[in-house]
Amino acid sequence: MRITGRILLPLFVLSVHGQQVGQNAPLNGGSITFTTGAQLVIETVTVTSKDGKPVSGLTAKDFAVTENGAPQSIRFFEYQTLPTAPELPAELSKPADIHVYDKLSHVRITPDRPDAHRYKDHRLLALYFDMTAMPAIDQLRALAAAKKFVGAQMTATDLIAIMRYSGGAVDVLQDFTNDRGRLLSILETMIVGEGQGFEEDVSDASSADTGAAFGQDDTEFNIFNADRQLSALQTAATMLGQLSEKKSLIYFASGMRLNRLNNQAQLHATINAALRSGVTFWPIDARGLVAQAPLGDASQGSAGGVAMYSGASALAVTTNFQQSQDTLYALASDTGGKTLLDNNDLALGIVQARDAVSSYYVIGFYTSNTAPDGKFRRIKIALNKSGVSTTLDYRQGYYGAKQFDRFNGADKERQLEDALMLGDPITELTIAMEIDYFQLNRAEYFVPVVAKIPGRELVLAKSHGAEHTLIDFIGEVKDEYGTTITNVRDKVSARLTGTTSAELAKRPIEYETAFTLLPGKYTIKFLARDDQTGRIGTFQTTFVIPDLNKEVQRIAISSVVLSSQRVALQDALYSVKENKAVEEANPLEQDGQKLIPSVTRVFRSGRDMYVYLQAYEHNAAAPQPLLAFVTLYRGSTKVLETNPVRITNAMNNRLKTMPISFNIALGDLPRGEYNCQITVLDPDSRKAAFWQAPIVVVS
Repeated sequence: MRITGRILLPLFVLSVHGQQVGQNAPLNGGSITFTTGAQLVIETVTVTSKDGKPVSGLTAKDFAVTENGAPQSIRFFEYQTLPTAPELPAELSKPADIHVYDKLSHVRITPDRPDAHRYKDHRLLALYFDMTAMPAIDQLRALAAAKKFVGAQMTATDLIAIMRYSGGAVDVLQDFTNDRGRLLSILETMIVGEGQGFEEDVSDASSADTGAAFGQDDTEFNIFNADRQLSALQTAATMLGQLSEKKSLIYFASGMRLNRLNNQAQLHATINAALRSGVTFWPIDARGLVAQAPLGDASQGSAGGVAMYSGASALAVTTNFQQSQDTLYALASDTGGKTLLDNNDLALGIVQARDAVSSYYVIGFYTSNTAPDGKFRRIKIALNKSGVSTTLDYRQGYYGAKQFDRFNGADKERQLEDALMLGDPITELTIAMEIDYFQLNRAEYFVPVVAKIPGRELVLAKSHGAEHTLIDFIGEVKDEYGTTITNVRDKVSARLTGTTSAELAKRPIEYETAFTLLPGKYTIKFLARDDQTGRIGTFQTTFVIPDLNKEVQRIAISSVVLSSQRVALQDALYSVKENKAVEEANPLEQDGQKLIPSVTRVFRSGRDMYVYLQAYEHNAAAPQPLLAFVTLYRGSTKVLETNPVRITNAMNNRLKTMPISFNIALGDLPRGEYNCQITVLDPDSRKAAFWQAPIVVVS
């Protein structure tokens, strides 16, 4: 895969008119608005007597709460009553009541309304399936355990949600419910084997001897994969944090092996997110009880070299397995849960998570420490009653919120990765995007992607006396099955010499990257972040790369690029090291000039509109001349049409690529909306191709 990236400052843009107001100046005729906020801290406290039974009947006045030694006023108090011997729900009337849905729908975790009390006196259990790193056999065991619990062991006070990590995203397949028929239908519909392809590959003495002279080191990939798994858990915990009750997340996985200290930052972030959200992790090793062969089983080839005879290979196999369980143990112990290891009855882990939740008190207070420093705040809760022997179980503290300007590098990376996995788009920044395609050879297509961000939404930073804007970009392209095909990660600093904030407000910024893809249907998700304020914008859409080799009825053409400007390549502000191979393949760069696609397709009257496309004559023995022209319609009225241009020049390649370009003077066209149509004709074969899209002309 080949990727290139750059950031461009267009030379001509649509002006944005408005009055610039000082930071502390009131608006004319308006009023100054002051905003403030408070952080509500929720604690769930289990109070038990000497014999281990829950103590009920306490009030808010019976508790004393301090944070870092400072007394806190209890503003919210509630008692959740959970029976110690809960009754089983009614049996399912008929197996036919379970409907298997054709396609799983994605829902949300619904917060409780103050007047609804939907979750009161219920246990909240979230079944979380990591489908990316579990082999198919482990997925089968995990789903079978979940169905066993729902069908025979679920109680009347249990509310169960189903979450899945697959294809780089965390999906909520079912919100909390006690509808066993619905839960079983979801579990039946989940496809075994989906989302795979992220299993860890080790490069040590236990790895198979493939006979290759040199193998790529998988360490970097494994670091990224473990971070994504932990970040997905963090996202799931944050989703559950909307609820004030106790939440237990039952995490089905085939172990998770960290790569020394490389994943420690994300591990701590995941645990902290769970603590803040009141979520307890209950990992279940879906591999069950494993009787491991000293040199590995038949699922992989034998290790080679002296390691087989020195014991290093057998030791590496055992060490890797134990390390994969150590991570699960750390997630559980640091959040108050337990891990089910080396047990074939996986449903037992769900039962243990359920039975660990007894009646408890929900205490809420507004912290008096409002400093956004991200430091740990220790909480102490005690009973005011003397002479009463009780045990209190609660969260011992949490990490405070942290403002973006206090983020370190790891915090910023986690913020982008978390935003990339969110199902809901973030719209703090406005992003427009155009995706085009040009055929490179019989199999591959060059796909340039251009994203435009209004300059008025960015903040200038000063460095060494010059003004510049800092932008972070991250994106990924997935196929129709949810598999990540390629991704891009870029950090750019666009230096704006002599540019002021007022000028930036009138100047949109365009970022360009490019991919090489095969024909198919894809989804692209792209994020941009202002590195000064932390504001994020998301763009997500599906696009199709057609197989032009199969086009026989019409002339095969590429995407049509409409542009209002050309810039010299040296005027572009490069953000990454150039990839010469990709630059040479980019058809929008010719003769030292760069054609900048008009993402919004807004053009000014009196200026030129540039049109570029390619036609392909795959099966022709020699390039055949083509005729092409451009037509503008306003409604059903033709307002402009160029003279037909005879295209005879073809590129020296097997596709017989025919570049087609126009410079159209818009003249004094009235402002308004038009339909732009491109027509390409082959007089000899009597084939044609048509392309049409709306444009806007402004004065």
